[in-house]
Order: sequence, then structure tokens, then C-alpha cells
Amino acid sequence: MALQASAFPNGFVAGIHAVGWAFIVPCFWFLDRLIAVCKSTTLEQSQRLEQECYLRPLEVFFGSITFFILFLATAPFAFLGFLLWAPLQACRRPFSYHREMPFLPEKATNKGFELTGKASFVFASANLCLLPDSLARFNNLANTQHRATAIGQCIVGGISRPNIRILVDSPSSCGTLSPSSSILPTVNSPTYGATDQSSQQNPRAFSSQGLRQQNDVPWEISPLFPANVDILCLEEVFDKRAARKLTNILKLEFGHILYDIGVYACQPPCRCSSFKFFNSGLFLASRFPVLEAQYHCFPNGRGEDALAAKGLLSVKVLIGQNQKQKRVVGYFNCTHLHAPEGEGEIRCIQLNMVTKWIAEFQAAHKLPDEDVVFDVLCGDFNFDNCSPDDCQEQNHSVFEEYKDPCRAGPGKEKPWVTGTLLEQPTLYEKDVNTPENLQRTLESEDLRKRYIARPVPKADSPLVYPETDQPWIGRRIDYILYRESSISKQCRTEIEEVTFVTQLAGLTDHIPVGLKLNVVMDSDSADE
Repeated sequence: MALQASAFPNGFVAGIHAVGWAFIVPCFWFLDRLIAVCKSTTLEQSQRLEQECYLRPLEVFFGSITFFILFLATAPFAFLGFLLWAPLQACRRPFSYHREMPFLPEKATNKGFELTGKASFVFASANLCLLPDSLARFNNLANTQHRATAIGQCIVGGISRPNIRILVDSPSSCGTLSPSSSILPTVNSPTYGATDQSSQQNPRAFSSQGLRQQNDVPWEISPLFPANVDILCLEEVFDKRAARKLTNILKLEFGHILYDIGVYACQPPCRCSSFKFFNSGLFLASRFPVLEAQYHCFPNGRGEDALAAKGLLSVKVLIGQNQKQKRVVGYFNCTHLHAPEGEGEIRCIQLNMVTKWIAEFQAAHKLPDEDVVFDVLCGDFNFDNCSPDDCQEQNHSVFEEYKDPCRAGPGKEKPWVTGTLLEQPTLYEKDVNTPENLQRTLESEDLRKRYIARPVPKADSPLVYPETDQPWIGRRIDYILYRESSISKQCRTEIEEVTFVTQLAGLTDHIPVGLKLNVVMDSDSADE
């Protein structure tokens, strides 16, 4: 699909859409505030107790009445706006594209790839829960716009730092190390929620125990995002204002951004049973130029998940040229699967669609005179590799095509892995409310049991977890997979680093993940 800044074919259609949306927004905002005023996070509750504030019932009573009256007053205008907005979705492209021009050359990575034939590519994925504020509160998160700004600044601060590596041969030896990243500069993040205490320190001093190696995979639990991330995939960026805030911040590091990805209204058109109130929530930022992009919407969503246009985004990016002056490209795919527990059959069908759509996308856009150096699939899969209830997904054929560096086999994680889904009621407790505290918690098996979501048992069956002599890991539902069978034959890939990131402590209920791949291209066989 052609990449254009606007999601609409021309300015006239975009203008009508903007007018319709302007009529809808006030009513939507008052409804959002009506729900939000009645739903508090655990942080807000604790703050009221500390301040001995007993006016909450009055705030809820008068706030509810005020916002309900305003909602009713603006509803007729919202209806008129809807009549303009909904039909235009049939001609809307499924994403908006921001290209930063000019993009500074020093922001690019892997310079000199055409000379050496070697490059490291860094990928990261994070679920941000940037829903409208009222809905985010059901996940114990609030202040969506403030969180979006803080998250963007955290990401930029992490990825733009110097890349300092300390390799530890075994976890038992890490206690003798001095902090490896206390000299690193950090971004001034605005205070929000649990980040209030730590954000007063400027610059902040992060401690890290360095990159550790166990068996075949170097790994780290880091209080910072990996340095020099090349492609960033974000999930649950449903709020449009939050997406624009992220775009304005991340464009400082990423020259190519796809946002507002997905479809709205009746999809397919004229089928009211599948009305989409929200987009897919996917958001992609790349240092590399995007040559092709394609989005597919899952047609089998159920319940509340069917209200969002969850699906798959596939892109083809231009890396540069190799030593033979052939074009070098990479494929990157991101998705967000069906969420409710106990519905693994739906997720398996969606994974079937994902593998089919990726194959079709690559077949349609692969050219004979180019080399493919990576093929990555990432996102929030909403199933883990330890829950008995997720057994069907754990055995899906996608794991035969793509490699999961954290997985020892179906239903069994590697011992150094940590879960990525946090328990929502405890998001603001001291052990997890700062990047440093969350890092220490993830490194402690006893603390992980309290703050990482427990595996899901099968219906009517008791949970036996973990197995004898196995560590307690918890639910890892955020994945970055890579495939070697689809890249050029002369390319050799090895994992340089797997990262679990704690930098967004207090800002989301997921642990971001990172993967660094080292690719070496054999120049002698480049023409084969």
C-alpha cells in the first residue's frame, strides 16, 4: 500500500472527516470523564488516604451529574458528526504515516554495512495501555495523555544513550559487579503516578548488573530501553491524542512512523455486527525507510475485543546496500491477539491468519535483486508458555517457523526468562513503582510471585506451578520472534541480546521486551 501522510485520499475528504470528528469529540470526552470520575486507581485511593481527604463521595456525586448533563447536551451534535464520520471510513487507508524530513544521518544505524557486511539490528516491543482514560482505569492506570508524554520521553532517553555492555558469565557472579550504567544520562520525565518520587532526581542514576549469558542466549533485565533501537512496535495505543504525542516525541529518533493503524465503523462495510469503535492500537516507529506496508484486521474478534480492529501490520524496510551493491531489506510484523482467557481457539485461528498474511505480503513484495537480512514477528500474543490453559497456542506451528529465544519448548520457558504481565492491583507498590525497584523484583523469584501474573489453570483443574526444580517465571505474553528460513541464504544470524525493560514502571502494566540480532553476510556468495 502506498505510504502517504494522510489516511484519506485527498484534502476534501480529510476536511469533512475532521468536521465530523470535531462534532463527536466533546460528547466522547464528557462520557470519558463521566466514567473516569467514578473509577479510581489504587494510587489515587492511597493518596486520598494519606491526605485525609474525605470529599470523594461529593466529587463523584457532583462530577457524575455535571458530566452526564454535558454528555446529553452534546449528544445531538455527536450524532450529526457520526453521520459525517462513519461513511468516510470506507475510503480511509488503515494507517497514517509520518516521515521526518530531513532525517539526520547520524540518527541512522548500521552505517558502513555495505563495506563490512555485518550489522546489528535492535527491536523492541511494548504494550502501553493508552486507552481513553476511563477505560485505562479498569487496568489500574490513569492520565493517558500524561503517560503518553512520559513514555515517549522515557523511550527516547533510553534508546539514545551510549551502548555500554558488561557480560556476566553466570547469574551467580553478578553480585560482585559495580553499577554499569550509573553514568548514563536520562531524560527529564514529567511526574506521573508512581514515578513521582524517582523523577525528582536529575540526572537519575540507574544501576544494572550487566548482560548475562546462560546457555546460548545473552540476556539482561535492564532499567533502560536498549540503546539504538532500530524498529519499535507498540501495542494498545488506541487513543488518537496519545498517538500524536508519541509521534511528536519519537520522531526525534525515528524518521518513519506508522500510527492510527486499523479500521473504524462497519468492517466490512454494511455489516453492523462488526462495528469497530477503536483502531488496532498498533504503532510502529522505524529508523529505516518503509518501502511497503500492509494491514489486515482479524475477522473473528469476540466480546469486548471485537470493538477494536486488532490485526496484523507487515512492513518492508530499506536497510541500504551490501558489498555487491544489491539492495538490502528487512521484514517486520507486529500484532495484538485476542485477549480473553479461555478462548485459545480464537487466538490459534488468528495465528493461522498471521502466518498466511505474512507469507502473502512477502511473496507480493519480494524482489529478485535484493537481500533480506531479517524477518521479525512481535507483539502482545495474550498467551504465555507456562499456563495449562494456553496449551493449544503453545503448540501452534508459528513456533516452528519463527524462533522464540526465550522458549525451551511447548509449555517450558528457559530458566532465565521473566514474565511480562504485571499484576494490576499492585502496580504502585514500592517493589515495582520505579525502574530500579522493578528490576530488583524481576531478579528475585520470591518477589516475582507477588507482582507477575500467575499462570492460568485449565477449567476445573488445580494449578501446579512451577514443576519440580523449575523457577517461578509467570506469564510472558509479549514476544519478539525471528525467522531464518526466509532471509537470504548468505546471511547468518545470531542472538546478541534479549532484554526485559523496567523503564516504564508505573506507566504500563506490561514489561517491554527487546531483541538484538547480529547479521553477517557472506560477500563471496552474495550473488548466488
